[in-house]
Amino acid sequence: MFPLQRGRRLRVNESIRSLVRETTLSPSDFMFPMFIAEGENVKVEIPSMPGIFRRSIDLTVEEVKELFALGIRAVNIYVKVDESLKDNTGKEAWNSNGLMQQAIKAIKSACPEMVVMPDVALDPYSIYGHDGIIENGDIANDATNAALVKMAVSHAQAGADFVAPSDMMDGRVLRLREGLDAAGFHNVGIMSYSAKYASAFYGPFRDALDSAPREADVVVPKDKKTYQMDYANRIEAVKEALWDVEEGADMVMVKPGIAYLDIVREVKNAVNVPVTVFHVSGEYAMIKAASERGWLDHDKIMMEQLMCIKRAGASLISTYFAKEAAILLNK
Repeated sequence: MFPLQRGRRLRVNESIRSLVRETTLSPSDFMFPMFIAEGENVKVEIPSMPGIFRRSIDLTVEEVKELFALGIRAVNIYVKVDESLKDNTGKEAWNSNGLMQQAIKAIKSACPEMVVMPDVALDPYSIYGHDGIIENGDIANDATNAALVKMAVSHAQAGADFVAPSDMMDGRVLRLREGLDAAGFHNVGIMSYSAKYASAFYGPFRDALDSAPREADVVVPKDKKTYQMDYANRIEAVKEALWDVEEGADMVMVKPGIAYLDIVREVKNAVNVPVTVFHVSGEYAMIKAASERGWLDHDKIMMEQLMCIKRAGASLISTYFAKEAAILLNK
């Protein structure tokens, strides 16, 4: 007790603080989400996400090389699909010559050691903007799972290291594991979006891919709340993560990040696999907007949030700040 114990002794200067620091960050803690567009030499900034771009495959490859040189070892990739290729089945998702499959091949050819985790969900391919197939006004869970297996196997055939199902269908991890194994891809991992909440923080991401639910000439759910989780729930997140591990997930994810750190810690304490946290587009946009107005110190708040996510239990952080943070850490 005081005065024998004085906590400030361990805070006297930065050298002492660094000796006893409980959590540290390095570039290898980050995964960079990337948006891929058709064409060549295409680089279009996303208005609601300053500094983040949709890039054609050629420019994506150059960016991946820069990321690897900075110490970042994983990318999570998403594609902007042409409207003419969208339907209710999502069949373009497993086109062996599709944009996603071409991107995976190009990245692995140019930078073989970069871990590539393509998104597995049908919303970029859906005319309705939903993560699954619409039947009778609802998402057809099992039919969607069958489509997701074909999608994941096509990603593995293209060279993906992991597949990253973000759809939140029941049982999809088991079906993906069975499908990948049956196709001979026993070493392709699954990073499951286990606790993905129906959050308003995803707005800028949906702008980037045009993947928000949309009005249609048939009855469709107006939002994604029948499959993404209710943000009032905590115990459900642990249950979903444990189910995914039982079904064969190699990593589980909590999404969003900074507003859900209680969930990150609960899941970390419950599972025996690495926990990934997605520091999502809305969280990124909020920091960018506030710092542009001089209300926050951009770099300090960026690093503080990333450190807090790691402290809460993240083994890997998927963040749009990955490149900026890696540059700072390397300095």
